[in-house]
Amino acid sequence: MTPQQLCRAIRDDIIRGAYLPGQRLTEDALAESYGVSRVPVREALRTLEAEGFASSRPYAGVFVAALTEEEAADLLEIRARLEPLCASRAAARRTPEQLGRLKELTALGQDAVRAGRLDELARLNSRFHEVLAEASGSTLLSQLIMQLSWKIAWVYSVELPRRAGDSWREHELICAALEAGDPERAAALVSAHIAQAASAYRFRQRAGSDAGQAGSAPRAS
Repeated sequence: MTPQQLCRAIRDDIIRGAYLPGQRLTEDALAESYGVSRVPVREALRTLEAEGFASSRPYAGVFVAALTEEEAADLLEIRARLEPLCASRAAARRTPEQLGRLKELTALGQDAVRAGRLDELARLNSRFHEVLAEASGSTLLSQLIMQLSWKIAWVYSVELPRRAGDSWREHELICAALEAGDPERAAALVSAHIAQAASAYRFRQRAGSDAGQAGSAPRAS
């Protein structure tokens, strides 16, 4: 496992709640849990700290970060400003392959909604927005959007049944605007999509976030 893969694995486990805000992340426990040496763990923790998923305390160690509800709301506002820009650029710069992938993801999402496979939607939705960001042609913008998506998935739960069908119909309209090469319509559709999605976000309850600071929780299987 490379340091990058290890960082992704720990980040994913933080996002899904295997490690709680305020919980200590020790090099020894993480190395044993993921079957690696302490060197890549140290590098992964530095990256997670830079991304805002972890924080260090002098003479105490590294802990899972905790965001307030106000800070979490900032994430949604920043996303609402950045992603329409991303869509506008994607309408002018997307490749045929990227458009095809967005259409494919939309079809998969709509199929999952019809079949009631709601557990698949979060992954498909994240991938849709990742490809949309990549289609902007801006590496920096793509990186920012991905980091925002990780953070939003971490601090919010999503009430999928309320939004599932509408969300994927909106994705279909976004694809049509990209195919038409209409930057203004693409930006407007994404802006409306994010505004509608915000109603389905619910700040995760953080009860017990200070629990387990003395050690690391076991990884969920």
